[in-house]
Amino acid sequence: MTDNSQSMSMNAGEVKGQAEAKKDCMMDKASNAAQSVKESCTEAGDQMKEKAQSATDTVKEATGMKK
Repeated sequence: MTDNSQSMSMNAGEVKGQAEAKKDCMMDKASNAAQSVKESCTEAGDQMKEKAQSATDTVKEATGMKK
């Protein structure tokens, strides 16, 4: 009975280790995805800011407000 108990304990340890490894992998993937989204949003925001500044400059030039 002791051998069976030890075997079950070892199997449980292996399963726990595998689950922790999968969890760590999923957390890394989620972190990478979040970082990618952050970078994309920052880039999109920068592009919008540049376009808005360009539009502002165009309006100022057209109305003679830009000196």
